Amino acid sequence: MREQMRVFGGASLTAVYVLGKSDNSLRLSEWAGESGAPYGLSPSYPLSGRGPVVDAFRAGRPLWLNAADLAAYTRPTDESAEQTLSAGISLGALPLGANGRPLGCLVVVDRLGHGFDAERRNFLELYADQITAWLEAVGEPSTQHIGRTEPRPVWGSVLDCLSVGSFTLVLSSGKIDADGHVLDLVGIPRDDFDGRVETLLAHTVPDDLPALMSIVEPVHMASGGRELEFRIRRPTGELRWLRLRCRLLADGGGRPERVLGVVADASNLRTGADEVSRVQRLSVALAGAMTVRDVSRAVVAALRDPLGADRVALAGLEVDRLVVTVLDPPEADAWPELWRTEWRSEWPDAPVAALPTLQAALREGRASLWTAGSALEPGLAGVGPGGLAVLPLPAEGRVVGACLVGWDEPHEFGPEERSLLTATAGLVGQALVRARAFDAEHELATMLQRSLLPRKLPRLPGGVAVARYLPATVGLDVGGDWYDVIPLSDNHVALVVGDVQGHSAGAATIMGQMRTAIRAYAVEGHPPDVVVSRANRLLVGMETDLFATCCYVAIDMEEGDAWCVRAGHLPPLLRNPEGGTHELTLEGGPPLGVLAEAEFPMTAVALAPGAVMALMTDGLVESSSLHLEDGMRRVCDVLSTTDPSDAGRMADELLGGANRRDDDVALLLLRYDGMGDRPLRAGWTVWRLPDAVAHARRFTSRTLRTWNVSEQRDAVLLIVSELVTNALVHTKGQVRLDLTLTGERLRVAVSDASPRAPVRPAIVDWEATGGRGILLVEAVSTSYGSVPLGGGKQVWAETPLPPPVIL
Repeated sequence: MREQMRVFGGASLTAVYVLGKSDNSLRLSEWAGESGAPYGLSPSYPLSGRGPVVDAFRAGRPLWLNAADLAAYTRPTDESAEQTLSAGISLGALPLGANGRPLGCLVVVDRLGHGFDAERRNFLELYADQITAWLEAVGEPSTQHIGRTEPRPVWGSVLDCLSVGSFTLVLSSGKIDADGHVLDLVGIPRDDFDGRVETLLAHTVPDDLPALMSIVEPVHMASGGRELEFRIRRPTGELRWLRLRCRLLADGGGRPERVLGVVADASNLRTGADEVSRVQRLSVALAGAMTVRDVSRAVVAALRDPLGADRVALAGLEVDRLVVTVLDPPEADAWPELWRTEWRSEWPDAPVAALPTLQAALREGRASLWTAGSALEPGLAGVGPGGLAVLPLPAEGRVVGACLVGWDEPHEFGPEERSLLTATAGLVGQALVRARAFDAEHELATMLQRSLLPRKLPRLPGGVAVARYLPATVGLDVGGDWYDVIPLSDNHVALVVGDVQGHSAGAATIMGQMRTAIRAYAVEGHPPDVVVSRANRLLVGMETDLFATCCYVAIDMEEGDAWCVRAGHLPPLLRNPEGGTHELTLEGGPPLGVLAEAEFPMTAVALAPGAVMALMTDGLVESSSLHLEDGMRRVCDVLSTTDPSDAGRMADELLGGANRRDDDVALLLLRYDGMGDRPLRAGWTVWRLPDAVAHARRFTSRTLRTWNVSEQRDAVLLIVSELVTNALVHTKGQVRLDLTLTGERLRVAVSDASPRAPVRPAIVDWEATGGRGILLVEAVSTSYGSVPLGGGKQVWAETPLPPPVIL
């Protein structure tokens, strides 16, 4: 302290008087140096009196008095004058106040009577500015000790907390005369300082260096005073805020010559070491937040632990309700009863009308802070009994939500914390609007995508198929990935996975058309290469520049034979029953829509019971941060190590690494179990002879006897007669009869070359000569239908039978 008093003008005594709130007087709060009694300073000065201290306070400007000037204030006949000031001293009285609000007065006494020169006055005025800023930020120091015979030299609550140092900078040479306290603030050992301003600037945070250079460079600094705050990085790594006040002194010719300044530790005026960095980190986190949940997590991370809060809630405002997106902690019993009664789903919503204080804060659109003991309704008081911050979230000229931060223990809101909360509200409001728009558009895109995909997969004989689809999380457009499982006749099934180029509504449209076309061609009974070839010609003929890739696999579920066709797509992966997984080697063709006459060769693959086949799009195995080879290797590893007994869990495991996706993902898994009881089949080519129906009936009778089927024999023969007769009468070309016995069901199928399906008559009266056959077939069978088959069709009917006895 002695060094500081020497720096600040060689003062023998420095005292701080503050304005008393009860008796309208200036009361001595803190003092340092020698005792004030020898100099005649009083413990208090009424504002109704007269004297240097009171006059400077009332005038609002510094008063500098040498010994002669001070004597003019001493009039024995004036009882209100300051009678006790000693002769032969100099005195400076500097009012403390800001924004028109008086706070007190700084009094400096010098034993020498010639007064304070200009340089000392500049230092002391800068010093008074620092005290004013501190008093304005944290409130006046306590004056409870006033009234004692001798006020104690507390000094810490005002002066020591300021940690003030001073310096003189010679602009022409860059040499700086900084006292030890400045060096201590920066963290430079006093014996190691070389007197160069660059040494001090080297400790400044780079973002704050331009502001300091405007003071060091004379060209950029106007005459008069400057005030700024900046950050320095101490050798220990600690980040510290400093406040600088300085004045520029000119030489006789008016040219900038020196800078006088004081530096104070401003960290005690902030709730943390670096509030600006917190806001910057929050801005970065919110910039990468895609969804409302991402925004919520960023807000909790930025507020709860850094501020020592016990609860944080973020809610969007929808009409008259707050739809909560995050509560931290998430347990229901940590929140007031009002919030618990609204706990309808994963997150509750609360009516704004039930919280009038909150409703008023949202209507005003300004941050509201309540300390412990504030009169709040229970729904808010329970959120922060020790302190509550309600932050309306503004965006686009309206309030879009609210953020509540609560403390259980009594909490005081400092000025920097208020700034942090206000800045947070503005950032979060804008991010919340963006996230809502993303969620809405992404939900719409996902709904469109899913409407073009199968709602559910069919049950397959001898196997289990599961599928997964995940939309991309980067970008808002709908993707073109699709999958399909197509049941075919005779226990055959087709698996399809494809990907249309691009992410747009156009890609989704092409995807829907290609899925429908491939399904139609497959159901018609075409082999896999023909199905893919026809789909290719269809896409070439469309008015689009988009192309598509696909992988088509047709599987005989009875025999385990698979025929694979690849059109510019990833090959399937096959896990054998022992667990080994490998990539199938398939000779593929170009993507669909590129060459009209492209060839798509088939590759045969044998499946053993227990094998798993995986078809996928490239979004699962390739991204901006994942190479294709590494992605395929990861999928193979997961397939090899995951238990195939639960195909759904296996699919979920494969998607485990696709949290943030550059592309959408389609995955189709088939676990081939094999068929325990293979169906019995028999076929007959029906020749166009006068007694063709009789031959078909005799073939059916022989087959039923061979299969030891006697029940429903007459019904089966009736079905055969009617279906064969219709085919012979109404079509041309070859007619074929197929019988299939599966368990307790017999299927009769008649194929012909006409694509026209049989028409069920609306009315059949006694005079009608036809149309009764279809009605008879429907009457004696449990199910009946017609499917396209190649260029013709197949009409079928099924009849339940008792279990066959195989001899």
